[in-house]
Amino acid sequence: MSGPRPQHRLALTSLAAVTVLSLSVTACSSSTADSAGSSTPHSGGHLTFALASDPICIDPQQAGNNDAIYPARQLVDSLTDQDPKTGKIVPWLAKSWQVSEDATTFTFRLRNGATFSDGTPVDARAVKNNFDGIIKLGAKSVLGSSYLAGYKSTTVVDNNTAKVTFSTPNAQFLQATSTFTLGLLAESTVKLPAEKRCTDNLVGSGPFTLVDYTQNKSVEERRRSGYDWGSSQWRRKGPAYLDKLSFRVIPESGVRTGSLQSGQVDAIGGVAPQDEAGLKGAGFTLQSRANPGLPFALTANVARPITKDVKVRQAIQQAVDRQEVVDTVLSSTYKPATSSLASTTSDYSNLSAQLRHDAAGAKKLLDEAGWKTGSDGIRTKNGKKLALKVIWASNFGPNQTALELIQQQLKKVGIQITLQSSTIGDYVALRQKGDYDFSWGNTTRVDPDILRTGFSSKLLNLGHLSDSELDGVLDKEASASDSAQRATYVAEAQKIVLDKAYQIPVFELTTVLGLSKHVHNLDFEASSRLQFHDTWLS
Repeated sequence: MSGPRPQHRLALTSLAAVTVLSLSVTACSSSTADSAGSSTPHSGGHLTFALASDPICIDPQQAGNNDAIYPARQLVDSLTDQDPKTGKIVPWLAKSWQVSEDATTFTFRLRNGATFSDGTPVDARAVKNNFDGIIKLGAKSVLGSSYLAGYKSTTVVDNNTAKVTFSTPNAQFLQATSTFTLGLLAESTVKLPAEKRCTDNLVGSGPFTLVDYTQNKSVEERRRSGYDWGSSQWRRKGPAYLDKLSFRVIPESGVRTGSLQSGQVDAIGGVAPQDEAGLKGAGFTLQSRANPGLPFALTANVARPITKDVKVRQAIQQAVDRQEVVDTVLSSTYKPATSSLASTTSDYSNLSAQLRHDAAGAKKLLDEAGWKTGSDGIRTKNGKKLALKVIWASNFGPNQTALELIQQQLKKVGIQITLQSSTIGDYVALRQKGDYDFSWGNTTRVDPDILRTGFSSKLLNLGHLSDSELDGVLDKEASASDSAQRATYVAEAQKIVLDKAYQIPVFELTTVLGLSKHVHNLDFEASSRLQFHDTWLS
């Protein structure tokens, strides 16, 4: 079958959720644009965007957090793109493709003329170099390793045709080719050791090029002249409008907001819930979109003595009051988790009935597991307290307050948790070390195969799972070429994850941006990440 094959579409209810979450329309009206200057898009200008944390590594094939992805995404193009409204896969570097009936071979026909910023061609050889290179990165490319699971080879059919082959069916791969993780880099970058391509030496074919990255300070990028192979989704053909992009690291949410209000920056990410109303009232544009993928959750390490007990995990599932977390810590732009997937993810199932707050039920489960309430209110068993360690990263402002409230909720049923914070870089190392009971975080992706990334024992498996039932369902989900059959497996996997409480989902992440009036067309991708190609300043 030639050309773009229809993919899983976002459900209408999910589309509505994406739409209504915007606090103001981002394609600025003429009145907004006229008040700030010219209403006609034009080239030029230097936009400064404030990040909530240091990116650490801006190699798109290794990047794992939004503050790394925002600058990384501007440096690379992907084989395909995904329409954020419909979920349809559309052309980018690949002008067409063919997918075998069993989803084991994907043949891409590349457009002519695209080059990396070092002048080398974006051709079939480059596709092979990149996919082979991601396999070599291994665990350093957590997402890439998942997307390429079962990768066998890439064959260079001719200069503009690459045939990617998997040893087993890989139904999610076409959507994966639209992600930043599978964005293409020049051979001069791909051949370098992983650590040599985190802060420099990044050569892509994207609309911007890297000028400088100073850790804990800023990432500087410059428009690439002559760029003429953008996504079919974009408004503008040819080079980006902006001359320069600066991503400035400002960890404190109040300082970020103040920097926007004072005009020191043009846009900010990670708008704190308590700052939303003030910014909107002051005339700034608030732009938001719910993130698909895994919601913010406590994810169990089942290798630990206490959390290997399913009843303890199920008790925690019932003890958490998700609505209270949203109402107390967040804002109306956020929503409680209702499944192991966020509601804007393809093939999401509403399992909110399994996530009702039930403190009495939690206590009953703990009683059945042999945990008795001690004099200080904390339960004990065989002389040991029901005390758990939760690790978390400080890259999302409300994390600490949300976890402190969850800490109080669990204490009411006799569970003591200790919170260990870290930077996002240290957090990854802590997860790999395994000295914790639960990790706190989320992962963004439109495709429901993110469940396999998070919970398959055959991949990174940071939770140390060994569940043949879940593995079997996830394998079937990954290999199902029929969309209806795949949706059935995805629904089954969501339920297993919650039934066995491998994950305690709490709330869905919403990306909230604050923009000055003179910033126009700063667009969300399907994954709720940012694309600056069409952005212009008035």
